[in-house]
Amino acid sequence: MTATEQFARTAPAAPSEKLPSPARLRPRDILAVGLSGLRGRKLRAVLSALGIAIGVAAMVAVVGIGTSSQAQLADQIAKLGTNLLSVGPGSNFAGAEVKLPEDADGMVQRIGPVESATQTGKTSATVRRTDKVDSRITGGIQVLAARDNLLGTVGGKLRSGRFLDPATGRYPGVVLGAKAADRLGVDAPGGQVWLGDQWFTVLGILDPVPLAPELDSSAMVGWEAAKTYLGFDGHPGNVYTRTKESAVEAVRDVLAPTVNPKSPNEVKVSRPSDALAAQLAAKDTFNALLLGLGAVALLVGGVGVANTMVIAVLERRQEIGLRRALGAHRGQIRTQFLTEAVALAGFGGLAGAALGGLATYGYATAKGWPFAIPAGALAAAIAASALVGAVAGLYPAARAARLTPTEALATG
Repeated sequence: MTATEQFARTAPAAPSEKLPSPARLRPRDILAVGLSGLRGRKLRAVLSALGIAIGVAAMVAVVGIGTSSQAQLADQIAKLGTNLLSVGPGSNFAGAEVKLPEDADGMVQRIGPVESATQTGKTSATVRRTDKVDSRITGGIQVLAARDNLLGTVGGKLRSGRFLDPATGRYPGVVLGAKAADRLGVDAPGGQVWLGDQWFTVLGILDPVPLAPELDSSAMVGWEAAKTYLGFDGHPGNVYTRTKESAVEAVRDVLAPTVNPKSPNEVKVSRPSDALAAQLAAKDTFNALLLGLGAVALLVGGVGVANTMVIAVLERRQEIGLRRALGAHRGQIRTQFLTEAVALAGFGGLAGAALGGLATYGYATAKGWPFAIPAGALAAAIAASALVGAVAGLYPAARAARLTPTEALATG
């Protein structure tokens, strides 16, 4: 045995030493380190978050105002009902307008599920504020003969005065729709307007009628008065009917053959509430367009966050080098700057959601609408802003992580 081998056997074994494991940052530490950059540059952080806030506020306001408007319209439809049907004359094969029978409302009233029926007829008369106004200036106001049960059937309401009844419907009295009264400059009943070739007393003024908007720009006189004073032929232009909710489609199918058994194809049947429902769909389309514009603003805010983070990396190279020299690895540096970008965009998203909510509340209150913002929309807006911040912070975070301690300290 050589001396070397003997020494190797008798020498004490060297203790096994492990390299120290890299330090791990707890979530609380990651958040504290990420927010430290924002606290040190408050004005820049606020200005960068402002772009995100504007985009999120626009999106939340668009969704909120649209939802509030739809809630108002849905409430209106529910109150007015979807069981009103309207019947009007169509045209024959020659293109000429077909006239409905004079007692069309009576014929419709005999249908079992029908609760009420009424009708209006268009006259050739014009209405003017005074007899000094040129007869060719009609203001777009049509003069209609109306049954005295018209308001109850179409769900109309009086703004002031009273509606036609069996007594006043025989004499020269008129009820003005909301738009007709505004165009004639009549704001209260009791005055007179020049209708046809004589004065008619204004009995009442209507509020807007959502299910029969054609009445808003009309001057309505009694059925018998129209025949007596205006030469009305007695043929209706529109027949309105209220039916049981459960039988709307069934009644709709038999209205045309009931009103005109010989040529049911020459009768037009519609449900006025369908027009209001179509407004809901139109609002959805318009909201989608505005949401796209809000998304563009959000992306522009994301570009501002990315720009801020790139500048922050350039300005804080000494800090990065010092942390690397003290043992921070690249993943921790990357996480620090990525957390800072997400926090910056997240604060902007929260502020934008609050601003959008306030804008929606103010607008809905001013319009008298119910205040409604889907909770999912708020969560989605804030999540979208955080996602934009994460995407915007990827490049600056990766750039900061690539810096070596010597490079960072030398260029600082």
